[in-house]
Amino acid sequence: MRAFFGSMTGRVFFTLLLGIVLSAALTQWAADAERQRAIEGVRDGHALERAEQLIMATEVVPASARLAYLAVANRPGVRLEQRQGELVHADKPTEFAVALRERMGSAYQIVSIAGRPAACDVPRTTPSMFGTLQSGPWRGACELIDIRLRDGEQLRLSVLPPRIYPYAEKTNLTPIISLFLASIALLAYLVAKMTTRPLKQLAQAAKDLGNDINRAPLSLSGASEIRQASAAFNAMQARIRQYIFQRTQMLAAITHDLQTPLTRLRLRLEKVGDSELQERLIGDLSAMQAMVREGLDLARSMDTTEAMHSLDVDSLLDSVCDDASDSGQQVVLRGSANVAVLGRPMSLRRCLVNLIDNAVKYGQRADVAVDRQPGAVRIRICDNGPGIAADELARVFEPFYRIETSRSRESGGTGLGLTIARNIAEQHGGTISLLNRQQGGLEVTLLLPAS
Repeated sequence: MRAFFGSMTGRVFFTLLLGIVLSAALTQWAADAERQRAIEGVRDGHALERAEQLIMATEVVPASARLAYLAVANRPGVRLEQRQGELVHADKPTEFAVALRERMGSAYQIVSIAGRPAACDVPRTTPSMFGTLQSGPWRGACELIDIRLRDGEQLRLSVLPPRIYPYAEKTNLTPIISLFLASIALLAYLVAKMTTRPLKQLAQAAKDLGNDINRAPLSLSGASEIRQASAAFNAMQARIRQYIFQRTQMLAAITHDLQTPLTRLRLRLEKVGDSELQERLIGDLSAMQAMVREGLDLARSMDTTEAMHSLDVDSLLDSVCDDASDSGQQVVLRGSANVAVLGRPMSLRRCLVNLIDNAVKYGQRADVAVDRQPGAVRIRICDNGPGIAADELARVFEPFYRIETSRSRESGGTGLGLTIARNIAEQHGGTISLLNRQQGGLEVTLLLPAS
């Protein structure tokens, strides 16, 4: 869940969902407020008409029968009763009292009472989309009014809030709310996926570019901004591919052209009369030829034209270790991965050969162990050599960098073996790391993603 909300899709989804929910809640609140105002307005108009009818009908009824008539005619909300006790009259009549006075005429004396009945301040519940909400007291006409009829009788009119119907409190809106939230969540998720899909494709293309510079260009589809970004990415890929091709071609040409003069030099050195001088010169020439060959291998390690295939790791390691043992190297293979990787056969073989050669050359033997990790294959190559100083573990991957105490010219190293191996590993989406073992020696770990 944390990974989802940390992604672009999760953030867009959460933003859309929150925005839609807040907008819906605000809209519902405004609709509820407007509906409440409409209900109050309709109720006030109905109460005004009911009060007018009740007063006029009461006046027609004989004075001796008025109390009996009012006991039958009164309804909740508007009640006309005999005045009991004196109350303080308000200094200014209410809007309801003014409207009633305009309807009844000047023959009737209508006076507002100061204060409100206790029923006016009782909180009310209102059904809403988000459940039964507790609202404030009734905000419509709610008051007491003293009325003097034309025959002089004093009555008191009570305008009270309408009754709360039982079904309003029993309304269950949970299914509606659940359906509403589920629908907007689905809509927000679809919009988030649709928005971030081109970005994910662009990110995946950038990741794949590190493994295969010759991958197919991105299709120019989607919004205009995405098409522009895809076009810029394709142009960048083409330029990088051209740069790598030119550099590889130049390095390969230099190393290849050096082979001919070096061969002629070796032939001419055979004619040197001083045997000691001849031996030294031939040694230097051999070192130069080794560097040229390694340079050519380095150029080939950056070549990504070889086709990718699904390779069985166990079979590849068996073949490499058998070849090393046949050539007289002390190599032991342990474990199995039982998994395939997607890679270039010759490049991966060159990577493994370089790592095993380094272990044998500088540590007398190579103990190779392979196992399976989550989503990857781990190959560990250990030797019994002196190891590498901690501050130089990263520098040994630099081209032509050598550690004189353990990896010197005298042992045949050119400083390109690990560089070539790392280039090949990175082209396959893998990594190479070095670690000094506590019991002595160096451990090289190659991680390759499983297909």
